[in-house]
Amino acid sequence: MRVATDVGGTFTDLVLCREDAHGAITGVSTVKVDTTPPDFERGVLEAMRTADVAMDGLGLFVHGTTVVINALTERKGVVTGLITTEGFRDVLEIGRSNRPDLFNFAFRKPVPFVPRHLRREVPERLDVKGRVVRELDLSGLPAILDDFRAAGVEAVAVCLLHAYRNPAHEAAVAAEIARLWPEVTVTASHAVTREWREYERTSTAVLSAYVKPAAGRYLDRLRQRLEDDGFRGRAYVMQSNGGIATLAAARANPIAMVESGPVGGMLAAAALGRLIGEPDVIALDIGGTTAKCTLIQGGEPRITTDYWIEQTPRTPGYAIKTPVIDIVEIGNGGGSIAWVDAGGALHVGPKSAGSSPGPVAYGRGGTEPTTTDANLLTGRINPGRFAGGAIVPDLPAVEAAFTRVGAAFGADAVATARGVIRIANANMVNALKLVSLNRGHDPRDFALVAFGGGGAMHAAQLAAELAIPRVVIPVHAAVFSALGMLMSDLRRDYIRTRILRLDTAPPAELETLFDELAAEAGADFGDDGFAPETVLLTCHVDARYLGQEHTVKVPVPAGPLDAAAIADLVEAFHAAHRRAYTFALDAPVEVVNAHLVGVGQIAKLALPPRAVTGRAVETARTGTRRVDYDVDGIHDAAVYDRDALEPGMTLAGPALVEEGATVAVVPPGWSVSVDAYGNLILDRRAGGAPER
Repeated sequence: MRVATDVGGTFTDLVLCREDAHGAITGVSTVKVDTTPPDFERGVLEAMRTADVAMDGLGLFVHGTTVVINALTERKGVVTGLITTEGFRDVLEIGRSNRPDLFNFAFRKPVPFVPRHLRREVPERLDVKGRVVRELDLSGLPAILDDFRAAGVEAVAVCLLHAYRNPAHEAAVAAEIARLWPEVTVTASHAVTREWREYERTSTAVLSAYVKPAAGRYLDRLRQRLEDDGFRGRAYVMQSNGGIATLAAARANPIAMVESGPVGGMLAAAALGRLIGEPDVIALDIGGTTAKCTLIQGGEPRITTDYWIEQTPRTPGYAIKTPVIDIVEIGNGGGSIAWVDAGGALHVGPKSAGSSPGPVAYGRGGTEPTTTDANLLTGRINPGRFAGGAIVPDLPAVEAAFTRVGAAFGADAVATARGVIRIANANMVNALKLVSLNRGHDPRDFALVAFGGGGAMHAAQLAAELAIPRVVIPVHAAVFSALGMLMSDLRRDYIRTRILRLDTAPPAELETLFDELAAEAGADFGDDGFAPETVLLTCHVDARYLGQEHTVKVPVPAGPLDAAAIADLVEAFHAAHRRAYTFALDAPVEVVNAHLVGVGQIAKLALPPRAVTGRAVETARTGTRRVDYDVDGIHDAAVYDRDALEPGMTLAGPALVEEGATVAVVPPGWSVSVDAYGNLILDRRAGGAPER
């Protein structure tokens, strides 16, 4: 057996894959249970028990968690100290000149995670090439650590100037701290990122140190609980870069888990697109608390190290310099609460009802209506199959809640619920525009792959708004992020800042740098038990025109980096720059970062084709329900059981396709076909398509 679990803000999802002795898939089952903060591992074990997982037969366990992002956003890390180069203690507070709200005279900078009295300095200095300008002086370190102890510090971040180029001084400070104070957690910036930019490196080291004890305790508890139940297989954690890592590696570098859960779905969407011949897709994950989306082109999601948390139109947020699949995330999910501001305007989110008390329909004491309640009241969700049939929804309470909200602007309950769905959709359309139109991509050139508990309910209307012609609702859509974790390899990213002009630097200099990174990758993967032939290495550079500030990532041609290969690399950069910014320059090109990606290949889940019996689609029809389709009107929708649909079947909207934890809403004018793997393919065609 192989199992993946994804801990979300509202639900914990589990996918169980059963195999025979030859590795052939004999069954895939899914479970969705309530998330159990702050002891998230309880929800994971509950999902295991619900799925009847036999621990002694479990060979592979992959885990995605929100523990890191939750600790950051909820400020539930530990008291952290920072040690930096003399004269640079205020880099963390000065920050980056990226204030988004220029005309806000009440603007306040984000409060640093480390207050000034816990930011200390040591005498030392390296130049930009990593050469020693001033030797390191550790004589004052014991007094600094005494002050930290007195202040209750539990973690120390070390970030010295230009340590990305030469980490010797930084490593010496970290080693001395470990010798003088073995109980404290130490994070050196060079162990987290080897890219330049002082503020971003300092912020990343601090945030990693801030969450490291909590993340370590969580992973230790999870491992211990699994082992107590008899688990003896391989355990991995989903990383933000789209790969998985061992528990030990995740514990050592917890900031790499900052987007651990959502990226699983993005990887699954990329794999699905390649499988069904749709390599260019926009992936949309609508969960209980948030909606996440990313653009996938050529079957590959974009990886970035320019990542910020808590960034809004009014605040720049906090930088994290770690490889992350480029995701846009907004506070709009099934549990997002509808509310009215002082001016009488209706809003949806970002506050969520979570799993406790949850939407009003749960009957657990929730009084504020949510997007889920709106979908229930408008007929999109079947009251008889609410929460998979586990909950009988409190419909009178739902109607009363929307009546109360609608009274502020003179609308009845159903009209208010319709407005909530419309606002939620508008918020999600804006997020989809951020990953497509705002980056020069026409959404009409992409298919929309929608998943999560709410993806299938909103996908068709979102696609219509952006003129996206095709929507894919994958199999196991409600737990698709967990499914994607079983489609992942172990991945590590090795990035080094090295400024090299490609027209003047010897080609061997760049090749030597990649050779050094490859040797480091080989050692790391060897420690994890991967033979060299199972590790795939690919090279990229972050390059720019001479005089520019920011870069474009470009793949490096395979083979020796001779003069001809460098010329090809320059041409590839011109083409990538033209795609990103619509123009290219006749100017020298310089490399800023060398980026080597190491992938340790493991056996991955492949979606098996579905069996075909030749039954008519009418055998999957379970009835008719009155549904409010908003701008498409109110219709009697044909209702189908997704589990009874098989490849080759087609149907036309208005319709609903129900499964255990979600429902696909098919408006009039859309047709649905079932592909060979059981995915629903929605096409926007006037008049739909005939049933067969």
